[in-house]
Amino acid sequence: MIKLKNLFATGWGIAIVGIGIGILAALLQYMGNPANMGICVACFERDIAGAVGFHRADVVQYMRPEIIGFVLGSLAAAFMFREFRARGGSAPVVRFFLGVFAMIGALVFLGCPWRTVLRLAGGDGNAIFGLIGLVAGIFVGTRFLKVGFDLGRAQNTHKSAGWLLPLTMAGFLIILLFNPQISGEAKSGILFYSIKGPGSMHAPLIISLGIGLIVGFIAQRSRFCTMGAFRDLILFKQGHLFKGVLGLFIAAFIMNFLLGQFNPGFENQPVAHTMALWNFLGMMLAGLAFAMAGGCPGRQLFLSGEGDTDAAIFVVGMIAGAGVAHNFGIASSPSGIGPNTVMAVVVGFAFCLFIGFTMKRSKV
Repeated sequence: MIKLKNLFATGWGIAIVGIGIGILAALLQYMGNPANMGICVACFERDIAGAVGFHRADVVQYMRPEIIGFVLGSLAAAFMFREFRARGGSAPVVRFFLGVFAMIGALVFLGCPWRTVLRLAGGDGNAIFGLIGLVAGIFVGTRFLKVGFDLGRAQNTHKSAGWLLPLTMAGFLIILLFNPQISGEAKSGILFYSIKGPGSMHAPLIISLGIGLIVGFIAQRSRFCTMGAFRDLILFKQGHLFKGVLGLFIAAFIMNFLLGQFNPGFENQPVAHTMALWNFLGMMLAGLAFAMAGGCPGRQLFLSGEGDTDAAIFVVGMIAGAGVAHNFGIASSPSGIGPNTVMAVVVGFAFCLFIGFTMKRSKV
């Protein structure tokens, strides 16, 4: 049992997890998900925000089953291996706003760290600037960590608190099943659906949910985290988690090539823009927020499945941030950044720098 329990956490294990995610992401794209977006945590949480009416951008509204599967798959793994532990209380309001600004940065770039790697694996050269920005943001975050930045220690709490986000995701699944999309209709019951644009592109529900459950399970076992991979390389010169990111990229690249999904270049890339500076700054803001919160958006979902209410608050912040980004003209589109992008990114950096300089461990 111990061997099985630790298999995915080994060096080879996390590489295999990354390879598995890369293969499954490419297959999701092949089966209907948007191009270079087989899996994108930020984009999919944005679509969920649209599906429940938090924003009315009609091209990005769909209750993505993959996100539901990530949390429920992680929950299943945590219970199977007795790792479910309800805990929280580590600067929840700060974590909420870190989630908001992480989403804003991601939607300026148009993708999360996972999609950054997947866009590169699909040939999108614009993702190079996003990747550099992500690493730069994580680097700044590590500087704060080195001088004592700390959101405080989580405490054990009531089990019911740890169940709230998994139960919410289960509720979303029930709502989705009872309010299926009606062909050509933009609303079904209480859910909004895109009938054009990336929100209208999705693999069959059962496949999306099944892959989400698999990814949630294996990612919980391996502690897979793109932000953590770069953080550990910068802070500790450790490449353990990075093996997973590298495996994801290589597997997705090979699968895209085999499936005819590899299209190299900068112009006319799917759900992307060519404004290099804002690709860089958007992901720099997101990377800084991820580093301060202690995990990439995927990792926050997996932690939520383990009962971590602080991670759950970050997830809720990201969903709220998607509503803010689209309701106030902040999110980018293939034509470029929004009318209020610049101000929002400046405010985001100001917020992160403020808490970075002021929230440090007190000396005893």
